[in-house]
Amino acid sequence: MLFINILLFLLFFLILSDLYIKNSPKSKLDLVPINYKIKKKDGLNELIIDLKITNKSKTKETMVTNMNFELDFFKSKGNEYCQNLNYQEDIYIYENNKIKNLNNYWPTTIIKSNAELFVRIIYRFSNNNFRKKIKYLWLKIYWENYGHFGISTNNDCLLINLDGQKQRPKEVFEIPINNKYNAFAIKTDLLGCFDNPVNTVIKYCNGIVEKNDILTIGESPLAIMQNRYISPQNLDYSLFSKALCYFFHPTSSLATACGMQLLINRIGVTRITFALIVGFLFKLVGIKGMFYRLTGSESSLIDDISGTVTPYDKSIVMGPLNAELFCREVSNYLNIDVAVVDVNDLGGVKVLASSNKKVNKILKRNLISNPAGNGDEKTPIVLIREKK
Repeated sequence: MLFINILLFLLFFLILSDLYIKNSPKSKLDLVPINYKIKKKDGLNELIIDLKITNKSKTKETMVTNMNFELDFFKSKGNEYCQNLNYQEDIYIYENNKIKNLNNYWPTTIIKSNAELFVRIIYRFSNNNFRKKIKYLWLKIYWENYGHFGISTNNDCLLINLDGQKQRPKEVFEIPINNKYNAFAIKTDLLGCFDNPVNTVIKYCNGIVEKNDILTIGESPLAIMQNRYISPQNLDYSLFSKALCYFFHPTSSLATACGMQLLINRIGVTRITFALIVGFLFKLVGIKGMFYRLTGSESSLIDDISGTVTPYDKSIVMGPLNAELFCREVSNYLNIDVAVVDVNDLGGVKVLASSNKKVNKILKRNLISNPAGNGDEKTPIVLIREKK
């Protein structure tokens, strides 16, 4: 009887903890990338970036007390960083259908419930050759939220491909798999949240795909294009995340407090604790992987920092959203089967979604060698093609 009472108390405590985590006051501001464009003005190269801040709260207004921007520059080859590039920064906000130059001072700005604030940053580079020196910009945004929850400091990062609108020869690498199938890895630029997932994949595959090909894309590149990555600094990790992460192998993405906190925010402490206990019991009888079955795809698709290519190696990448819809849209346009996959160098192959379930077995057999690579190859799209 005492044992049952202890279990009931533990369950009650975990449920209360989940209710607190879910309903505790927090900022509901989201920073959303819109677009960017490059043009030349007065002899200078000008980069214009448009963002918006949305307040998803239905009742609470929130203030943005400060917002600062920082640029990192790097080349495409080896992601080599560059320094000492001179530029001028101007920040604008849209209020009452009017644009206002902030003159490099961010005033405390109130964003009402269910409202949006549009922000424009304009960079003017005095070195006309800067486009020859760099290919990517990594825009770091440091901003403070202030409201009923207190004050929170956020760090968001966005990739800007300065050559994104250029047409370049497509690079395709043929990789023999077995006697029946070949893989064709398609090289892309570094992908970011300004890249539309469907349009981007179609752009790289047009003129390359053939009838009966199976197109696959990794889950992390798709999630990145969907802006599904987060800086660890934006997570308020708790005592629960610090304790629960100890139950995982050191190489697991759930073996850190931030990786675990991200899962707690998604599915709660109660479900994670229950899955750990059941998973341990099943391990005693030789059955592994029960934890991930009980916690769902959220737990297995989290990539902690260092698990993705530069510059996303400092972010935690989550699983993609609406993967089946993505597969259907690309499949309808290219008229081939499409799948979103999670593949690693250890022979693990998971098909997260596909436009045709019949191809799943083919993919699980033919992606074991991981033709997309697990490093900095920049070949997230792979075509599986039957030999003629």
